[in-house]
Amino acid sequence: MKLYLKIWRQLNASAKGEMVNYEIDRVSEHMSFLEMLDLLNESLIQKKERVIEFDHDCREGICGQCGVVINGRAHGPLKNTTTCQLHMRSFKDGDTIYIEPFRAKAFPVLRDLKIDRSAFDSIIEAGGFIGASTGQAPEANSIPISYETAEASFDAAACIGCGACVATCKNASAALFVGAKITHLALLPQGKIEASKRVLTMVDQMDSAGFGNCSNTGACEIECPQGISILSIAKMNAEYSKALIFRK
Repeated sequence: MKLYLKIWRQLNASAKGEMVNYEIDRVSEHMSFLEMLDLLNESLIQKKERVIEFDHDCREGICGQCGVVINGRAHGPLKNTTTCQLHMRSFKDGDTIYIEPFRAKAFPVLRDLKIDRSAFDSIIEAGGFIGASTGQAPEANSIPISYETAEASFDAAACIGCGACVATCKNASAALFVGAKITHLALLPQGKIEASKRVLTMVDQMDSAGFGNCSNTGACEIECPQGISILSIAKMNAEYSKALIFRK
C-alpha cells in the first residue's frame, strides 16, 4: 500500500508544533500501526532526518503507552484495540491518515507523539493502593467474595492507564481512569480499610492535576481499549459522597 501521512511534529514541550506531510509505500496490510511508523522512521534515518518519536513498550496491548489519535479517534478506528494492536488492514491503498498525540492540559506533549502521562502516576500515588500485608495468597475458597463481585473488580482493574478516555473527552476528564482504580479496590474487602481516604485523595489529586470535569457523555467508554464501563464513574461518585458524609 501507499499511504499519505499527516503527522504532528513538535521539537519539545515549549516549541510550536505543526502537521507535517509524509508519503510511505511498501506498507503491508499485515503490519501493525507501529511497524508502519518504524518503516517511516527507517526512511527518515536514511535521509538523515529526525525520526518521529512515539511511546511504546510491550506492543501487546497491555501497557497502554502506545496511544495516539488516528484520524480523530483515540487508538484509531477499531473498538477495544490499542494503537499497537491496530493493523494496516484497517486502511486502504491511497488513504490519508492523520496522526496526533493525545491532547489534554494534564498530558503535555514532550516531543512529536510522546506525551507526559505522569499526572496519572500522581493519582495512583495519592491512594491507588492498599495497606494489607503481602505474602502468600490465601486459599481462594476462604475469601468471602462472590464470583460476581470478583469479576466486577477484575473488569475495573483491566484499565491500562493509556489515557484514551482523557483524549476523547471534550472536557479532558480522567473520571473513567480514576473511577476504575477506585472501583476495583472498593469492591474488595482488602480495599475497605482505606476506602474513604482513598477516594478523597485520588479525586482531589485528579482535580489538582488539571483534568476536567465529567459531563457523562460516555465517549470515554466507547474509546477505552479495555471496555471499562462508565458504571465505574458512578461507583466513584457514590464512594466520594459516602466519604464526605463520614468525614463530617
